[in-house]
Amino acid sequence: MTAEPLHDPRPTFARALDQAEQQVAAVRPDELNSRTPCTEYDVRALLGHIVSVLHKLDRVGTGRDAREVPDVIEGVADDGWADEFARARGEVERVWADDGQLDRMVELPWATLPGRTALDAYTHEFTVHSWDLAHATGRLAGLDPDLAAQALEAFSAFAPPEERSERGPFSPAVPAPDDADVYSRLAAYLGRRP
Repeated sequence: MTAEPLHDPRPTFARALDQAEQQVAAVRPDELNSRTPCTEYDVRALLGHIVSVLHKLDRVGTGRDAREVPDVIEGVADDGWADEFARARGEVERVWADDGQLDRMVELPWATLPGRTALDAYTHEFTVHSWDLAHATGRLAGLDPDLAAQALEAFSAFAPPEERSERGPFSPAVPAPDDADVYSRLAAYLGRRP
């Protein structure tokens, strides 16, 4: 009897990063102060958070403490976000290229998990924040619906509605129209009110 190969999250993680990178690269300086559906962030702060998450993934992948990285990176030039994202992404992909990283336990700010589980979780975070950026800047066309479907399934299991509140990391779910696309359903499930 042969064991099934373990899930490698890196291809899907790369797709989520591709999508996020497209959204980041499309942001114009005049959009940086626009509000996002992620209520605590305008576009500039959301970009800073996205880059921060990449830096945190680099740190946990090398055994360092991600809590030393602020939740929002600041000090990036208005036209420098795409380059900052690309640099940070390159470091993350370099660190996580080693197959051994997937089974190593990593200490995240919110949990200690196997590397493959951590990458799955961050795949979903980048998927949601891509939608946040796309919604804030009016660039919703072309988002990968498969990424959203996977994120919605994962969040449904990980963050059930009965365990959420206004004070937690996930707001209570809000109703989505019956004909809502998968990204709108995902956003509503996470309490986004676009």
